[in-house]
Amino acid sequence: MEYSAFRQPYQRSRGVFGGNKRPPIEKIETIIGPNTTFNGYLKCDGSVRIDGVCEGGRIETVGNIIVSESAMVAADLVARNVSVSGAVSGRIYASGRLEILSTGRVWGDVEVGSFLLDEEGYFRGQMIMKEEPPKPPQLARNERLSTENFSLER
Repeated sequence: MEYSAFRQPYQRSRGVFGGNKRPPIEKIETIIGPNTTFNGYLKCDGSVRIDGVCEGGRIETVGNIIVSESAMVAADLVARNVSVSGAVSGRIYASGRLEILSTGRVWGDVEVGSFLLDEEGYFRGQMIMKEEPPKPPQLARNERLSTENFSLER
């Protein structure tokens, strides 16, 4: 079973613009198994895969968090990259990338470096993107764009 696009290091995304590189996967050190229910605070250095149920609390890592299709999470998640194929209700802080895959569902506010939502994925909440791209130059109120040097001929 494929849990995340993180499995293919630096593979190009097939998103709208197709230019996004996927983050590299790290070795998964912690697994919350499919028959496991977790409630509390988990802090670790490696990547975490959640296949079971997390009821409340917070999961925090400097690595990645992978929420598999069978997982149900009602907790805050803090990681470099977060990939969601299951259900998450809570805040997500991803310094790198948050991706919600086609079977993923997220209810809650997110703060991310970048964001990918697959076509059938679901997101309901507010998003804050950490880095703002440069703004386009502003025109004065009475200034118009010039078409002098513009031509449709090649």
